Amino acid sequence: MRLVFWTGFWVFLVDQASKYFVVHYLDLIAVKHIDVLPPFLTFRMAWNKGMNFGLGAGFDMRWVLIGVAFLISGIVLVWLWRRPQSRMMSIAAGFLIGGALGNVIDRLLYGAVADFLNMSCCSFNNPYAFNVADVAIFIGAIGIAFADSRTEKKKRA
Repeated sequence: MRLVFWTGFWVFLVDQASKYFVVHYLDLIAVKHIDVLPPFLTFRMAWNKGMNFGLGAGFDMRWVLIGVAFLISGIVLVWLWRRPQSRMMSIAAGFLIGGALGNVIDRLLYGAVADFLNMSCCSFNNPYAFNVADVAIFIGAIGIAFADSRTEKKKRA
């Protein structure tokens, strides 16, 4: 569980530091758009009040989504505590929990999640923005799925 904690801590810290730097230091709130490596990487300010890709953004879902993030994080922690865990599983869980808590802090501080990363390529203009926490949640969920399937295969063999 120590590895879960430290992975989650560092993911959370990198997420919050990146948001503070881009949103406040670079003043992306006022500037709205900064070309970093166009068209591959731009900073584009977006406040996401909903779920992924802005789903449910028309409703005030802040408290529901905060509750869901805590619930999922708690379920993952209990699940890991009750069964032997691999190093990969612990790291993946830390990514998922650290990312989820990073977005919870945004919802508490701003009422929405601060999304700013935008990546496009090859004449495809991506209209969506995301943040470090979103990437960590994705990596964590995929990592848990793959780590668990590998553990199940080892048990059967």
